[in-house]
Amino acid sequence: MPETPKLNRPWFVAVWPGMGHVALNAGVYLLAKLGMTAVAEFEAGELFDVNAVEVKGGVIQPARRPRNRFFVWADPEKRHDLVLFLGEAQPPVGKFPFCRQVIEYARGLGVERVLTFAAMATEMRPEHLSRVFGAATDERGVDELRRLDVTVLEEGNIGGLNGVLLGAAALGGLRGTCFLGEMPQVFTQVPFPKASLAILEAFSALTGIEVDLDELTDQARAVEEQLGELLARVEEQYGPQARLAEDNEDEGDEEDDEDEAAGEPPREGVEYRYEGPDETVAPPAVQRIEELFARAANDRGKAFELKRELDRLGLFKRYEDRFLDLFKHGD
Repeated sequence: MPETPKLNRPWFVAVWPGMGHVALNAGVYLLAKLGMTAVAEFEAGELFDVNAVEVKGGVIQPARRPRNRFFVWADPEKRHDLVLFLGEAQPPVGKFPFCRQVIEYARGLGVERVLTFAAMATEMRPEHLSRVFGAATDERGVDELRRLDVTVLEEGNIGGLNGVLLGAAALGGLRGTCFLGEMPQVFTQVPFPKASLAILEAFSALTGIEVDLDELTDQARAVEEQLGELLARVEEQYGPQARLAEDNEDEGDEEDDEDEAAGEPPREGVEYRYEGPDETVAPPAVQRIEELFARAANDRGKAFELKRELDRLGLFKRYEDRFLDLFKHGD
């Protein structure tokens, strides 16, 4: 790790890819709207393996392990600075040792509290409000969730690092809270910004940090309409119990599986498999991406517009390193 920055009573937020891009999009939105700056990269060593290599124009790219980055934001109100941890993937083994190392670094920064974001898949429909479920490492935190009108996850488990990190935090004497945004079980493979929006509203209420949520609100509304129309067409043709694709239990997408919170038993319903657009990108789309990169380079507040377009094209993973490099330097 590089030299740790000096921070004012920082809080720590950790996100990973998962169902509906719920946690990742919430984290990236904070990254963009708060103008955060990269400060460190965590080398996880042999905990991560390489499962695939990227091919560009027929050329196999050098293999690399998933990256784990830390970003910071200095609170102008001098309440709590923020440290954002953004991981590209969750290690298939050694999750607890990995979390212990992350928490050790967080403690070295003077972190007072740890927050994680995740998704909760239920039978909600796209037009319904996304509830926020929550759990905390102590009774004080649970009482806090109730005051925020967050639905307390009374029983169940939080799969993957979203939960394990909080267990490691509690073991290290740090308070922790997990916010889980509700999304339709039938659309877990599709980005669902309404759940990310609900999480950030709860986050703002907890921390007192004001975040301009207008852009995310607009995106949530647009996706709600698209998914609602799709679901209505399917139900009209096949009935409410129709499936858009086979069960995705054995898809092998570890990132999505890890992000699921088991607060309710699985239920049957419509299933939608999101494969993303064709990998061959038309020149106008490439030009649009380059224009958005140029805008975001001049104004990091525009970065979420770029993230939204990359998601629409199914290209975020391809451009992820370049996107996050936008936050390497402060203003």
